Amino acid sequence: MGEIKLSTESIRYIALFENITGAAVKDCIIDDGRIIYVIKSGDMGAAIGKNGDHINRMKNKVDKQIDLVEYSDEPAAFIKNAFGPVSVKSVNITDRNNKRLAYVEVSNKDKGLAIGRNGKNIEKVKLVAKRHHDIDDVILQ
Repeated sequence: MGEIKLSTESIRYIALFENITGAAVKDCIIDDGRIIYVIKSGDMGAAIGKNGDHINRMKNKVDKQIDLVEYSDEPAAFIKNAFGPVSVKSVNITDRNNKRLAYVEVSNKDKGLAIGRNGKNIEKVKLVAKRHHDIDDVILQ
C-alpha cells in the first residue's frame, strides 16, 4: 500500500463521519459529487447504523452521495467489498507487463450494476484498489 495523502477537506469529512457514526475511517476520497469512505474492517455495521440511520444522517448533512467500502488486507476480499451489493464470483490478481491486474467475475445479470451509471461503480473500485493495494486495473469478466 502506498502513502495515502488526505486533503484538509477529506480530514474534515472523516471527522464528521466518525463523529456521526462511531465507525473508524481508513480513507476518504472526494470524487465528483460523492464521498467514498474506506471503513475499518468490522465497522461497517456502525457506519450504516440501525435501519441506515447513520449513513442517512451523513448524506443529509453533506448533501452528497456516500459510498462505503469495508477495508481488507487481502486484495481480493477488498475488491469484493468495493463492489458492494454486486455478488462477485471470483477475483484473480495477476502481474502482467509490470502491472497488477485484478480480473473480477460477476454474473451477467450483475454486470450493469457492477459498472454503474456512466461507469461510476467500476471507477470507484479501480480508484480504491489502486490506492490501497497498488492494483493498476480492474477488469470485469
